[in-house]
Amino acid sequence: MTERAKYTKELSKLLFHSTNILGICHINPDGDAIGSLLAFYHYLYSKGIKAGMMSPNNLQEFLKWMDGAEMINIYVNDRKKCRKLIQDADLIVMFDFNHSDRLGEAEKFVLDSKAKKVIIDHHLDAQDFVDLSILDISKSSTSELIYEVVQEMNGEKYMYKPFAEAIYVGIITDTGNFEHGAYSGNTFRILAEMFDFGIERDRIFNLVYNNFSSDRLRLRGLALDNRMVVLPEYKTAYIYLTKADLAQYNYKKGDTEGFVNMPLSIKGIVFTALFVEKEGFVKLSFRSKGRFSVNDFAKKHFNGGGHLNAAGGDHYDTLENTIEYFRKVLMTDYPKESEPDK
Repeated sequence: MTERAKYTKELSKLLFHSTNILGICHINPDGDAIGSLLAFYHYLYSKGIKAGMMSPNNLQEFLKWMDGAEMINIYVNDRKKCRKLIQDADLIVMFDFNHSDRLGEAEKFVLDSKAKKVIIDHHLDAQDFVDLSILDISKSSTSELIYEVVQEMNGEKYMYKPFAEAIYVGIITDTGNFEHGAYSGNTFRILAEMFDFGIERDRIFNLVYNNFSSDRLRLRGLALDNRMVVLPEYKTAYIYLTKADLAQYNYKKGDTEGFVNMPLSIKGIVFTALFVEKEGFVKLSFRSKGRFSVNDFAKKHFNGGGHLNAAGGDHYDTLENTIEYFRKVLMTDYPKESEPDK
């Protein structure tokens, strides 16, 4: 029996013996977090297994169209109800994260729960706080891993429109529509099966990538024209956005999605960062080409992490001080070797 088969067998037993299942994604959920959560929910639903869903905070606007998204309980919007969901659960399945602090305000209540706990994820440096971990860092996304886990649990080919759409969203968003990430031939074989099944890839792409406001496009223009700094001596470029910038362009959750990738198109740039000023802290995103590990950079300097070429973190200081600190550590910790494109 393969390791994957062993884990999926254990998961199947947990699902079979549980009467109150709760799926949870990470705080500030992206397309993969919501895609993997919804895909698993749709699989269970199609098999007659009831499950609840919860997100620590609100979904990004471009994900709210997804089938079942309206059934995800938002912790910060109804803390009493969500604490009851956690308390009543006898199985909690968590998607697309492997550190408990990614549960946000719900962390304490999930950790205190007597429910069996499962993590399904594809990130590096997992924390051990659950009963069963199904982890594979070679996958493009947690959604790709969910697809494989479901096929193995099902025992035969499983395909269902809401399930397939959720998996597709997770894969394309976590790879930036295949601009980065650990996608492989297997990723595209999964996509081929979905295309053969008949999912509307153009419709989904437009809902995910061409579904923003004109204000968002203007914010992107500001970011490139007035908020981008290029440091060729460090093979680095970064973009910063202030709270005033966000307010000026009527920022909605998800409007800065993909901004961090844009400077990577500059010749000679292999490391990029995005600084977004929040209330009391700065949210950071990092991307890289080649062998430079932004996971290591984020973990070392910004209490963050992620993947080799895509990571993030937070810094609890002013925007000005955060950028100053970034530039200071960059002086010694930057891509010193020539980094070939993937």
